[in-house]
Amino acid sequence: MAEVFVLKTTDRSGGIPLVFEAVGPDISGKAVVLKANYNSADPFPASTYPDTLHTLAREIVNRNPESLTLLERSGMGSTRRVLERCRVYEGLGPLGVDIVVLDELPASGWGHIPRDGTHWKTGFFLPERLLSSGAVVQTCCLKTHRFGGHFTLSLKNSVGLVAKTIPGSPYDYMGELHSSPYQRQMIAEINRAYPVDAVIMDALEGFVSGGPEDGERIAPGLLLGSRDRVAIDAAGIALLRSYGSTPEVMNGRISSLDQIARAAELGVGSADPGEIHLIPLSKESRYDADRIAKILVEEG
Repeated sequence: MAEVFVLKTTDRSGGIPLVFEAVGPDISGKAVVLKANYNSADPFPASTYPDTLHTLAREIVNRNPESLTLLERSGMGSTRRVLERCRVYEGLGPLGVDIVVLDELPASGWGHIPRDGTHWKTGFFLPERLLSSGAVVQTCCLKTHRFGGHFTLSLKNSVGLVAKTIPGSPYDYMGELHSSPYQRQMIAEINRAYPVDAVIMDALEGFVSGGPEDGERIAPGLLLGSRDRVAIDAAGIALLRSYGSTPEVMNGRISSLDQIARAAELGVGSADPGEIHLIPLSKESRYDADRIAKILVEEG
């Protein structure tokens, strides 16, 4: 079963530890990579909420990893400036987290992922720090995406790990991605290249249309957690559908949506509603967990 934990809360500092404990990643003694959502400096739910990042990083540090590194590349603006505006250095500095601005990596800091049956023309590049890590933790937001991704949850969050260019080469991998008719399949294919040990989705608020940097807001008041990127994204889509969303999100079986279908095909996770188990972490969470599960059964 692909477990997706659901917590009804408005308290990130109290809720994230509960969800993280339920997911239960094995990170003690490991070099841990953390990926958040800093595509732009726009406020949550466009970007990771400051308390979410700090609380999650603190939970990781409390589990005695060998090291903790945040890897980020922004698509809208200078990554370093985005991180400064979003108070990332302020929040993570006291915890001793290493913050790596991927735009500033030398060529030797990137590892090539071969094309190998994907829709990428010559493959793509991911940070060597990610590829050699002992564990990966991700936190994502709940958003639609108007530039061809259709939705940006945990699978699409991986785009911020891919090199736009490699020093010494003019080729623009993000240009290739965003101009391709297979953009959503390519997003899924990034995720095959590395495992994830825990995903925390901050769905206290979200964008039900527009996105990724601005849109029509909703306030589900939920935190979701899972080890399965496909399952948590399927649950996120069901949550968006419960509010009414864009045609690209609303139409068709959830398991047939391009990002979900391709990721499941590649073995990244499970899109089968019969295999996705929504687990409420409190009595107050049962209604939302049941509501998401019902949509997955009926529309998954």
